[in-house]
Amino acid sequence: MAVCIAVIAKENYPLYIRSVPTENELKFHYTVHTSLDVVDEKISAMGKALVDQRELYLGLLYPTEDYKMFRKLHNSYTDIMCNPFYNPGDRIHSRAFDNMVNSMMMQVC
Repeated sequence: MAVCIAVIAKENYPLYIRSVPTENELKFHYTVHTSLDVVDEKISAMGKALVDQRELYLGLLYPTEDYKMFRKLHNSYTDIMCNPFYNPGDRIHSRAFDNMVNSMMMQVC
């Protein structure tokens, strides 16, 4: 069950975060950043080992049954990035993206 959806910039700040119920948004904000710390640890551990730097596979980061949800989110994010009026790195303020996230959370809940 998805209760929070977040899009994080490569500099580790949120571009978009939505949670259900909304009063838990701060809690999920911290959870998202904690998850990013785990990813950073995996990447730094790979750097210490004698591994080809092009091999950046981190393992399975989401359950396979959630692949369709991830794909839908990724496609919507790609649509935002292709918008000529969106500046990469800015917070995401899009009604279409909000509607898509809300529909995903309603389907799952």
